Amino acid sequence: MKALTFIAITLLSGAIAGTILALVNQGVVEPFIEQAIELENQQAAADGEIINPTELAAFRLWQKGGSIAAGAVLGLSLGALFGLVFAYGRKILPGSTNVKKAIVLAGIMWAVLYLVPAVKYPANPPAVGDPETIYLRMSLYVAILAISGFSALGVAILSRKVKMNRLVAPAVYGGIIAVAFVALPANPDAIAAPMDLVNSFRIASGATMTMFWVLLGAILGAFWDRTKPHETAQIKTA
Repeated sequence: MKALTFIAITLLSGAIAGTILALVNQGVVEPFIEQAIELENQQAAADGEIINPTELAAFRLWQKGGSIAAGAVLGLSLGALFGLVFAYGRKILPGSTNVKKAIVLAGIMWAVLYLVPAVKYPANPPAVGDPETIYLRMSLYVAILAISGFSALGVAILSRKVKMNRLVAPAVYGGIIAVAFVALPANPDAIAAPMDLVNSFRIASGATMTMFWVLLGAILGAFWDRTKPHETAQIKTA
């Protein structure tokens, strides 16, 4: 394994995919966030709160700029994880090229790390929800994310060791997730925002996260086919 090449293409793939995600979100997801914040401000004004438009505009500008950096950091983190899993399971993944193999793995990780948590705890615009329950809501989301991720990893390792039937492994994972869905409480907050806004936000954010995982798989697979980090360097002798 060419360690430096592996690290470089893994981090670069994540950074590229994450930055693209953040840029696309500016046009696709941000408008729904703006609507949710406007509704929150209207409610605050109706309750007698004083809102400074200049300060709000400056904060939103800072927030939008920071989201680009946040996207890159998210991409680096998920890219590093994706690279490690791909290096471990590349040989058993279906596909004739590393691009196809990586996209297959991206689909699996999208389902495990995004779809399952999103089904249990669907995303809401940032301005929707009771601020007093934010830590509870974060804890619940992290709990289902960890259960889904570690369960998938454990089942994958076990299936390789005992050569589990291909249908058994998904069934075991599905059983664990079903128990988790029943055991974990529902989102404690009632949604006061219009459901068409909330649903539009969920669809938009889901679409961009799906795009991110596809991009991550395609970019890393292309880099892998080009650099072949799994091959050991050969020392030429005279």
